[in-house]
Amino acid sequence: MLDYTIRRLLIALPVLLGVTLLNFFIIYMAPGDPVDLYANPDVTEADKLVRREALGLDAPLIVQYVKWLGRLLIGDLGTSFSSFQPVSHMIVERLGATLLLMGAALLIAYLIAIPLGILSAVKQYSWLDYVASTGSFLGVSVPSFFLGLGVIYLFGVTFGILPTGGMNTIGQEGELIDTLKHLILPALTLGTSIAGGMVRYVRASVLEVLNQDYLRTARAKGLPEWKVINKHTLKNALIPIITVAGLDIPMLIGGAVVTETVFQWSGMGQLTIQSILSRDYPALMGINLVAAVSVLLSNLWADLMYAFVDPRIKYN
Repeated sequence: MLDYTIRRLLIALPVLLGVTLLNFFIIYMAPGDPVDLYANPDVTEADKLVRREALGLDAPLIVQYVKWLGRLLIGDLGTSFSSFQPVSHMIVERLGATLLLMGAALLIAYLIAIPLGILSAVKQYSWLDYVASTGSFLGVSVPSFFLGLGVIYLFGVTFGILPTGGMNTIGQEGELIDTLKHLILPALTLGTSIAGGMVRYVRASVLEVLNQDYLRTARAKGLPEWKVINKHTLKNALIPIITVAGLDIPMLIGGAVVTETVFQWSGMGQLTIQSILSRDYPALMGINLVAAVSVLLSNLWADLMYAFVDPRIKYN
């Protein structure tokens, strides 16, 4: 297992290199110029050239990429064009908030989706199955920004029972209960699309296992239904579920950008939007690097979990 993990990490290095190269050229070739953000009516073209040279934008793109890669090898993600802070510090400040939001969204999604998917499969073609299937399609179909605005209007404006944005109430920074209240709506919004897709996969996976001969044998031996489901069905249905769980990380990263913007949650998603609007190339490269590493690690985690769930799977 250790040898396999090391090989996968070594294979991921050229993949990560290719991702950073592609991201670098896409970001730097996008319309707009960071120097224009510093411009005012009194700025001359000569002043702009001096500013471009100070930011390192006067060199060819491949030279800029090699310099960025060289700094990355020593742990330097560069300096923000807009705030002039180290990009690594900006990411560290925002990463905790995003991890909290993503973790809460996953928890909500799986606590809803896994039991509901199992019940939907066990009670196939019942009213519960139809309700769960309809709800899962709605969860996947409704855009995050629309759902976010809807829950804000319902729980924040109409009933006034939950805060509509931010991470803390002014004067209550650092209080756990206050943070959890602010977390409920964005986590619910972000977790809904994950739960919608997961219900369908859990239902399909459990249905496939329920039709196997060894489960009929277990029932014929007199095992109670709850033991048949919990002991024999779930473990064998976990392989496809783990695959989908590994794919949820990229969806969470993309969904966090919209959700954090709607709810003014001070995380990586909001930082992404701010960096795009300010054409902050170093910050965008740092954010994309973190996202790429997260996706590669989530895929590795899914592969390792296969062997943990199913002892028949061996990585030699």
